[in-house]
Amino acid sequence: MSPADDDTTVRAAGCVLWRRAPWTGSPGVELCLVHRPKYDDWSHPKGKLKPGEDPLAGALREVAEETGYAAEPGIELPTVRYLANGRPKEVRYWAAAAGAGAFAPSDEVDRILWLAPDAARTRLTEPRDRDLVDALLATRPDGNGR
Repeated sequence: MSPADDDTTVRAAGCVLWRRAPWTGSPGVELCLVHRPKYDDWSHPKGKLKPGEDPLAGALREVAEETGYAAEPGIELPTVRYLANGRPKEVRYWAAAAGAGAFAPSDEVDRILWLAPDAARTRLTEPRDRDLVDALLATRPDGNGR
């Protein structure tokens, strides 16, 4: 049985949030990572879905809550499944271009970083989050074939 088949599965959603880099380079994008002081980790913005909440709507809500930025969703990225505190967890992700906004620290997220993809891969705490960087780059979010 996969975690998605289990009624106890924690359902969550998030985005790999990107923007055009202020420097010229390949692929010319920066990714937003969030730092959660409770876990002292770096991850993509994500969070648990509210009961009955549409996963994409929840992903966009979480991005806004955690980063302060509006997001324009793109293609859905691979779903990540793992155990969290002994319970199966399923997180659906979307590529999302950052819109207007500004970060304000909170108890949940105290810092964000905008990093080039290679630096983001290095900074991400969980290896499973690194695969999402490659999935995003495969969508060509730099405007060249998106």
